[in-house]
Amino acid sequence: MRFGVLITAIALLLFAGWMLAGAPREQQIVQPFSAHDKLSYADPFLVDFVRPGLTAKLEDPTIGSDRRIRVKVRITDPKGLPLDRAGVTTPGAVSMSFIGAHLPDPDGQYVAYTVRTQTSPITSVSAVQAAGDSGGTWEKLSDGLYQYTFGTVLPTSYVRSETHAIGLYATRDLTEFDLDRQYANDVIEFVPDASHPPEDRAITVTTNCNNCHDPLTAHGEVRRDVRLCVLCHTAQTVDPDTGNTADFKVMIHKIHRGENLPSVQAGKPYQFIGFGGAVADFSHVRFPDDLRNCERCHSGAAQSLHFMTKPSRVACGACHDNVDFATGANHQGIVQMTDTQCRTCHLPQGELEFDLSIKGAHTVPTESQSLPGVVFKILGVDNGTPGNQPTVRFSVTDKKGLPISPSTMNGLSLIMAGPTVDYTSYVRDDARQATGGGTSFSWTMSRPIASDFKGSMAIGIEGYRNVALTKFDNSTITVRDAGFNEIFYFDTAGNAPLARRDIIKLDGCNSCHGELRAHGGSRMNTEYCILCHTPTETDRARRPATQQPVESIHFKTMIHKIHTGKELQRDFTVYGFGNAAINFNEIRFPGDRRDCVKCHVDGTQQLPLLDTNLPSLSPRDWLPTMPPETASCLSCHTSRAAAVHAQLNSSSLGEACAVCHGPKGDFAVNKVHAR
Repeated sequence: MRFGVLITAIALLLFAGWMLAGAPREQQIVQPFSAHDKLSYADPFLVDFVRPGLTAKLEDPTIGSDRRIRVKVRITDPKGLPLDRAGVTTPGAVSMSFIGAHLPDPDGQYVAYTVRTQTSPITSVSAVQAAGDSGGTWEKLSDGLYQYTFGTVLPTSYVRSETHAIGLYATRDLTEFDLDRQYANDVIEFVPDASHPPEDRAITVTTNCNNCHDPLTAHGEVRRDVRLCVLCHTAQTVDPDTGNTADFKVMIHKIHRGENLPSVQAGKPYQFIGFGGAVADFSHVRFPDDLRNCERCHSGAAQSLHFMTKPSRVACGACHDNVDFATGANHQGIVQMTDTQCRTCHLPQGELEFDLSIKGAHTVPTESQSLPGVVFKILGVDNGTPGNQPTVRFSVTDKKGLPISPSTMNGLSLIMAGPTVDYTSYVRDDARQATGGGTSFSWTMSRPIASDFKGSMAIGIEGYRNVALTKFDNSTITVRDAGFNEIFYFDTAGNAPLARRDIIKLDGCNSCHGELRAHGGSRMNTEYCILCHTPTETDRARRPATQQPVESIHFKTMIHKIHTGKELQRDFTVYGFGNAAINFNEIRFPGDRRDCVKCHVDGTQQLPLLDTNLPSLSPRDWLPTMPPETASCLSCHTSRAAAVHAQLNSSSLGEACAVCHGPKGDFAVNKVHAR
């Protein structure tokens, strides 16, 4: 009897037993999965029996007299039940691969023992690359506990007092049960002669990567831990097709600088050619944060400050790849033949921001401690009734609480928008001539509230001062010192105001962007963005007549499309300030767009939407005007078929999307986006 048939039979017997016991099915099995996990939608009896998931831990590494590495590996399900590697006595075979490496220099990087020779079918060039071990043998010690002996024989010159590392990447295959695959990584460090504790060479941690990557996955999703990555991505690993090194520090710096690499801007793409001849081109990568924010990645690890204390030509030259250290080109003419003198000029941290120290040279201007700061507070709204021009009372101070006069600011605007159930219009005023003094100023809006308006409205504020900061060499840098956008709600009938529904988590944006800053850096609050990016807003003010029709910049449409980027099936180009065309089709979202709650307040991605949501004007899409639910979905799902599907399920009476995609539907939003 096949294993799958056996499982089904057991599940049916269990089901019959529980039904005879009279207990409701949902009370019998409580699954430890959220609504955003695929497993929460699988048959609960099957899940309870199979117990999907995988934990793999390395134990007791040794190197024998035959110069082969041996290591024990314990494999269990998430509740600790031992698993059968072959998948005979427990569901799902577990395949495992191992990497062996050593650390010749405690301040350097690993060198892999497990290698292969890769020959390019394009150039016929061969290169030695770090890889998984091959030819090893297994011994079962007990249920769920195995010992693996490497096929690789270490060189006779291997040093027993060096730190060694073993990396494991494992896959549990449950596709037979429609439960996909589960993955596990582990790394264990040891010193063969036990003469000292192993060095902790970590300079970053995977959680830093997962702020954006959600989660980090590579090589078929199985490799998910940077501790594992650095065992293969060593200086010895080269792509024979392009000649590019796969050294982790070089590759990661270059990938994240992407389109801003000097070499890319000079016309040379940054590429690797991988399995099956697939070209991975990183020349269009746009890092969502400021590249100078080194601590974004270099934090939380034992040696996270290594980038400041141990600068090197290879690491620094990865981002600054137009520097020729041998000739001094783009390096102030200074020739640097070794790394020993780097610290002469590039101290970890100097006395001044923007100096030649590592920290100083990477100062993010908008985070400079020398900026006085701008702090807004909207104190109230007077005369905010239909037919009248509201007067907004507000204060502007620096971060020390000292008052700033609006007339001294380079930009200061107040935006009034309404109604808050779904914004239909707004008025934007330059408020630098506001009256008052000290910490209280007033500005009367240039347009009245419509005489027939009913409901609540919002007032938002933005502004900045251009501040000149002096660098170590007495040159100056001008920085836009902007304040965070405050929002104030008021009701035109004097009732308790209805605030705009909370949909987007700003922290979700900032987990990738560091600090969201749009339109020159003065718009930092998504609650403020939607005042202008309304359902009917387009780029009509800046799109040339030859490039009609206009493009939607409704917030949900625009943000979904921007983050879909390279996966869009239609062009998405918006004309912005200066009538410049901005194309988003090359954007590579580093996360998983199925994770709606990465950005959404949980629940706001669900259908149906509120009846107060308005249709979106989108003339360049399949449907020029889209009802609200259709607009939400078709901004990610941009195919003609998706548009036809949405159109067939809408009419003059409304949208029927929630019939299938509502919380209890067979194709609920959470269910079809579950991971």
